[in-house]
Amino acid sequence: MTRIGYHCSHEQFTPGELLTLAQLAEDAGFRCAKSSDHFHPWSERQGQSGFAWSWLGSALQATRFGFGNIAAPGYRYHPAVLAQAAATLGQMYPGRFWLALGSGEAINEAITGLPWPEKAERNARLRECAEVMQALFAGETVTHRGRITVLEAKLYTRPVEPVPLYAAAVTPETAKFVAPWADGLLTASGELETVRAVIKAFREHGGAGKPVILQSALCWAHSDEQAIAMAMEQWSSRVVAGEVAWDLRRPGDFDETGKLVGEAAMRRLLPVSADLTRLEDWIAEQLTLDLDELHLHQVGTNQRQFIEMFGERVLPAVLRGKGRVSP
Repeated sequence: MTRIGYHCSHEQFTPGELLTLAQLAEDAGFRCAKSSDHFHPWSERQGQSGFAWSWLGSALQATRFGFGNIAAPGYRYHPAVLAQAAATLGQMYPGRFWLALGSGEAINEAITGLPWPEKAERNARLRECAEVMQALFAGETVTHRGRITVLEAKLYTRPVEPVPLYAAAVTPETAKFVAPWADGLLTASGELETVRAVIKAFREHGGAGKPVILQSALCWAHSDEQAIAMAMEQWSSRVVAGEVAWDLRRPGDFDETGKLVGEAAMRRLLPVSADLTRLEDWIAEQLTLDLDELHLHQVGTNQRQFIEMFGERVLPAVLRGKGRVSP
């Protein structure tokens, strides 16, 4: 059965508030959680961006369910240091942590001053970093000279079972690229058939039998007017297509692009509704993708109300199968 999880958005909430929200989500019936890992928020209006790795230790200690995180090695995180961070959490909290590796976004990674390359080069850098991390997880002493440099690195503290290294992909092409070497796939919501194509490409090119995790954004409120207002205020900066999302460097740049976004475009990007039955049906559609985990990202700021309402009415209905949300 797919585990339904809660997405912890560091861009939108202080680390202290986010820790409380993760605890509330577990108590409400969410079965797992996923953390974002940003240096900058997507928008000046979001206004937060705590350090995920400081927070994850506290979150794992304060809860009982599992957590995942996504990071881009090779820029602000050297892969050996990232491997050490993941291995430490894996040793302290066995079986409760996974890490997904992605090719990165300039808004977070360009702060180091390194050149920001095109997607193909970023993928090649990602592959090198993954190989280094996998070798370190296996206990090897690693020296590597390529797009990144590692000299005689060895992890002395490692979990009994290595932390799963998943890969992030939002296109079939990237899914094919990561499938042979990743332990699983992390992807993001969109048109259902588009997401299905990404998952199919992963499974058919080396990912068969490996976990698949989907992060899906939505916006619920007590009225449709409140829901669309919150979605536009918090998430219009993310209605960006093509390479633009990976190449913009400042939250203000995303805010400028967000000014071009209308309500119709927002509704095409994610479900925005006060109707719990509609949102239950949307979740049920996501579950047809045969997922291991589905992480719900409520983009509005009304997180406590969302957790309470979905814990009481939506999650039980979804877990019953095709049952409806109680009136």
